[in-house]
Amino acid sequence: MNSTVEHLRDVLNQAKGLGIKNILALRGDPEGGANGVFQKIEGGFEYSYELVKFIRELGGFCIGTAGFPEGHIACKEGREVDWDHLKNKIDCGADFVLTQLFFSNDDFFRFRDYLTKKGVKVPICPGIIPILSAGQIKRFTKLCGADLPESLVADLDKYADNDEACADFGVEYATKQCAELLRCGVPGLHFYTLNKAASVTKVLRNLKLG
Repeated sequence: MNSTVEHLRDVLNQAKGLGIKNILALRGDPEGGANGVFQKIEGGFEYSYELVKFIRELGGFCIGTAGFPEGHIACKEGREVDWDHLKNKIDCGADFVLTQLFFSNDDFFRFRDYLTKKGVKVPICPGIIPILSAGQIKRFTKLCGADLPESLVADLDKYADNDEACADFGVEYATKQCAELLRCGVPGLHFYTLNKAASVTKVLRNLKLG
């Protein structure tokens, strides 16, 4: 967001000088979150595939990009059109994909299978967030466009006034999600911690990964 090509070049060269090898190439959200309106600045990029291509041409980095199992909130043409945009980012040089958070594994499997049929072979790592409180996750998903299944909303409503119990439920839910994803061959897991690692630590212990 709000970066010119020359500024990005300087940042990437600085990263290279520091020995950084991995770059997650994101366009970034406009003011107001994912629901805001993105405005391209003069001398900057409009789409993240342009950033991916630029980093690839600069060379020296392993490049990650974002994927959206339910489709990006700003893509009004539908999720498959958004997935095709992701395929283009990969063709432009992305080496791996980290997904937006989701709560239905079926959404991830549908997304992964679509891309696999399109010939995508780079690792696609699912993004998981252990729920900390009912109110927080409802606000967060509204901003980023992720869906809360009705059955999950019903469970969250039981813990509306008890964040501690909700966090315990969140660990249990995330553990079940991750266990199924791992059984189905995902190459790794990407956790959204919101700077609070306790629940993620519990999930990893439940999975015997930490």
